[in-house]
Amino acid sequence: MNSEQLLARLIAFDTTSTRSNLELIDFLRNLLDDHGIESQLVPSEDNTRANLYATIGPDDVGGIMLSGHTDVVPTTGQDWHSDPYRMKTEDKLLLGRGACDMKGFIACVLAGLPQMAAERLQTPIHLAFSYDEEIGCVGARRLVESMTAFEVKPRLGLIGEPTSMNMVLGHKGKVSFRVTVKGLSCHSAYISSGVNAVEYAAELIAFIRGMNRRVREQLVDDSYTVPHTTFHVGNINGGTALNIVPQQCQFEFEIRNLPQQDLDALVHEIRHYASDVLLPDMRSRHPGSDIHFDEISYYPGLHTDPASAVIACTRAINPIDEIGDNVSFGTEAGLFDGLGINSLICGPGSIEQAHKPDEFVSREQLRHCDTMIENLVHRCRETAEFG
Repeated sequence: MNSEQLLARLIAFDTTSTRSNLELIDFLRNLLDDHGIESQLVPSEDNTRANLYATIGPDDVGGIMLSGHTDVVPTTGQDWHSDPYRMKTEDKLLLGRGACDMKGFIACVLAGLPQMAAERLQTPIHLAFSYDEEIGCVGARRLVESMTAFEVKPRLGLIGEPTSMNMVLGHKGKVSFRVTVKGLSCHSAYISSGVNAVEYAAELIAFIRGMNRRVREQLVDDSYTVPHTTFHVGNINGGTALNIVPQQCQFEFEIRNLPQQDLDALVHEIRHYASDVLLPDMRSRHPGSDIHFDEISYYPGLHTDPASAVIACTRAINPIDEIGDNVSFGTEAGLFDGLGINSLICGPGSIEQAHKPDEFVSREQLRHCDTMIENLVHRCRETAEFG
């Protein structure tokens, strides 16, 4: 099957992050088996999802890893003009959920399997396909944990998120939290007898907003469209009635940090304000008051040196020799880079089409990616390591 045919097969699997990806993983594993390629699964804790990892070629050389996530975002509430899980062809475009984000890249990798299996590779090609990237790089974290035990890890990583086949060297990191503020309820006519959870939550939110203003003046990187670290409060819920002092309030916030900025220090500053400024005041009025932080998601940023080996390798195989702007959205690249796998982002399609109704990838972009995979296989056949 060519990459277009494989893309149609992949789109047909509804791998929305709220669902299992095991049917798609079985499809991938069977394809690998057909070419005599062994693979291993790294399952989720509840065994309803799995990462897939495989090595083609020698197992004692670092080589290059091709990585993509198998999950997609929901179509609920979107105005699609065709079945999102049945690929539609419109002239030069291929439409369907995940077409560019990022089943197009996976389809190109799979289309290269016959060539990978037939060649006597001196440098291995590793495949890493993950689950639940869209809800915080959940699957890749489990995969990275398992890879820490590998005697030989991939030396280079090419993460195929949609970049219009440009090489992207950096993206922001992200952490998000759910904050629960617990006070003491009472009649609003006697507010001094209670602890207003909504008001203390508002004070913490105001502090976070103040950090947003302050931090953006401390560090700026113009290679990003939004050139500074950002703080964002996305929702809030608290209280029951106007004449009742609210006992509880809950809100969620995120930080998207420049990779050069210390994310732990930013989180510590927010936690410190909650525990050392707000809580003592709350507990002076009610000892049972509390402010609790639950981490929702986390992934590190990526900051690849333009002189690194993965740039030289990708330049040698990519028909589009362009370095794109750094991106504010997150990928799994930062996790793999943290494991010592020199990584960049490069894949078919544009992020402008991702997550939208009538998502598409162009045939031209798939052809470029096919060419990149073919060139990679030739390079891995001819050299024992990348320069």
